[in-house]
Amino acid sequence: MQTMGDKVSIIMNCYNGEEYLREAINSVIAQTYENWDLIFWDNRSTDNSAQIFQEFKDIRFRYFLAPSHTLLYEARSMAMQKVSGEYIAFLDVDDWWEPEKIAQQIPFFKNKDVAVVYGNYWLKNERKKQDIVIANKRKLPEGLVLDALLKDYVVGILTIMIRRSAIESLDKCFDTHYQIIGDYDLIIRLAAEYKFACVQKPIAFYRWHGKNTSFVQSDRELAEVEHWIKNISHDKRISSNLNLIYVKNRLIFQKVLNALKCGKRKYALHLCINHPWGLMKLKLFAVLIVPYAIIDKLRA
Repeated sequence: MQTMGDKVSIIMNCYNGEEYLREAINSVIAQTYENWDLIFWDNRSTDNSAQIFQEFKDIRFRYFLAPSHTLLYEARSMAMQKVSGEYIAFLDVDDWWEPEKIAQQIPFFKNKDVAVVYGNYWLKNERKKQDIVIANKRKLPEGLVLDALLKDYVVGILTIMIRRSAIESLDKCFDTHYQIIGDYDLIIRLAAEYKFACVQKPIAFYRWHGKNTSFVQSDRELAEVEHWIKNISHDKRISSNLNLIYVKNRLIFQKVLNALKCGKRKYALHLCINHPWGLMKLKLFAVLIVPYAIIDKLRA
């Protein structure tokens, strides 16, 4: 076991998570770094989540029942008020960690300029019953990573650990208007100010089961990204970054895919026609030619 060091507060937001909850909790208990507490935020679950959590008898476990059910990032924000550790990590009930996850991240914080330590992770696709695969096969960015993350966002919330003082330096932590992209917004704002470090090998497991919020509410996710692009205009460090074009291109690409998924081919064609000339426009028209069933199978 690791010797005692700075405390890590782990936030586990739960709403009806009984199916995978024990595996998530056990992965926290298995951490070789021992100085942590688990903030379990019960967002008014109606299943057996609370009973399952209370089966575990660990003095580092702290149970909180939400006053009322809220959107995800409002729940995360309320759970943040219970944090007492120098560092903050997040684990959702359907994901789980490698035993050395925290122990591998803590040493990076010896560099006082580092505010966030993240890592690679494994993907378990339960929709297709596939073997576990690595999420990112190339070297992940470190240091000042704003440019890289706008071009290709590779940070999974299940891997991040954040210096508490860095979050407290921001105008706000999570934007409670968001249900899906709240962590993306927070990480991009942190990347505009601070350095990131990275554990290059996988330190966590993300479970893709088809019930993930971003999959079930894809239209809402696109609406939130569109809102974020408009809202971020006040922050010149981000809005003036040339790589913001990649965010806008991903948005239009996903809007076309969603339109095709819903059988709105005329709307998809309208989006393609009105997009400026360039490589992205060609990609959009290429998507129109391919039957959506094939695209969906490749994305599953």
